[in-house]
Amino acid sequence: MQTDLKEEARQIFRAGLRAVDPIEAVKRFLNLEGNTLVLGEQELDLEDFEGIWAIGAGKASAAMAQAVEEVLGDRLNGGLVIVKYDHLAPLRKIRLLEAGHPTPDENGWRGTQELVRLVGNLGRQDLVLFLLSGGGSALLPMPVEGITLDEKMAATNLLLKSGVSIQEMNTVRKHLSQVKGGQLARLAHPATLISLILSDVVGDPLDVIASGPTVGDPTTYKECQEVLDRYALQDKLPTSVKSHLEAGTDGKVPETPKPDEPIFSRTLSILVGTNMQALKAAAKQAEKLGYTSLILSSLIEGDTTEAARFHTALAKEIVMSGHPVLRPACLISGGETTVVVRGKGKGGRNQHFALEAALELEGLEGVCLLSGGTDGTDGPTDAAGAVVDGDTVARALAKGLNPREFLAENNSYHFFQHLDDLLITGPTNTNVMDLRLVLVK
Repeated sequence: MQTDLKEEARQIFRAGLRAVDPIEAVKRFLNLEGNTLVLGEQELDLEDFEGIWAIGAGKASAAMAQAVEEVLGDRLNGGLVIVKYDHLAPLRKIRLLEAGHPTPDENGWRGTQELVRLVGNLGRQDLVLFLLSGGGSALLPMPVEGITLDEKMAATNLLLKSGVSIQEMNTVRKHLSQVKGGQLARLAHPATLISLILSDVVGDPLDVIASGPTVGDPTTYKECQEVLDRYALQDKLPTSVKSHLEAGTDGKVPETPKPDEPIFSRTLSILVGTNMQALKAAAKQAEKLGYTSLILSSLIEGDTTEAARFHTALAKEIVMSGHPVLRPACLISGGETTVVVRGKGKGGRNQHFALEAALELEGLEGVCLLSGGTDGTDGPTDAAGAVVDGDTVARALAKGLNPREFLAENNSYHFFQHLDDLLITGPTNTNVMDLRLVLVK
């Protein structure tokens, strides 16, 4: 029974991925009717523009660019998108550059410079389609003057390992960048700028997704200092980063553009894919397999350990009392949790979540849990996540593996690799945060 549960969990996960395929997501909101470009409920007369360009950044931006090429055909003049390594798509007019994620690298820096030069040469008669998805922050590295890429990378890695939320991370990122926090819109002005966005942030706040390059930034340098104080990072930052943030707090460096500034009068942002779309598709597939599905929330964030215990507590409650839903049941949740890295192992938040859950589910029959990143990668690994059940711990102990030791070392990847329980999808070319499933027979 347990093996069947794991396979059904994988089927349900794949159904969630199909619902947020970036090509289909873009085509739902981008259509060409004669000379009219239909963008959801908005329409643009293409006769008003001399040039049409597509730019972008993110794990899904190559696939999104493919959709734009298919819709616009020869009307498209060209463009440039920056993607994570191996997240490719066949493109004809739009240049494709690969770069580092989650840690920025030289390729991303050079690609961002090229993208900035492209938009800087455009004018009022140009239309720019900006294709943005998760990963865009790391793939658009252009530090402010006085900070090297290595110094910004050091600051980024420090934040990643400290358990900061994506909102806190991007608050700081925006104030260390020349393009994030609405600054790409400033560079593209006065061209018309349309952003098509695949959200990887809880609640879909436009200013946080990939650090909001084309929307006004409500955050401030003061809030950056609050993040650093909250996690005791002030004395760990490179001197140049600390000095820049202090100068901004003192008003010696201009703030990022705010939402009410005139540069945003010629911009429009459209959400084309969200975590909730994936959750609903997963719920529909679960019901086809005979489960009663219940979507808990697409907004789950915070500590990974606590989130895992919450999900397993619900599974136990269903077994014991039939609440909050009768068996056979499928609980579904989304969002993005955080892990404070203390060990030297290999893993990601979804694998960590699954290992915590395995300990809680030990010995419980007829229950399976899957946690996976919709982008197909979890942390610096080739796995999207992992699948566990009530037998996982016993199987590990039989192989001489101590789950708690692997957990303490943040080494969930190698734990599940030994058990062949990793969730391997390869690059999915989409990214709408995480999808978690709890199946109870």
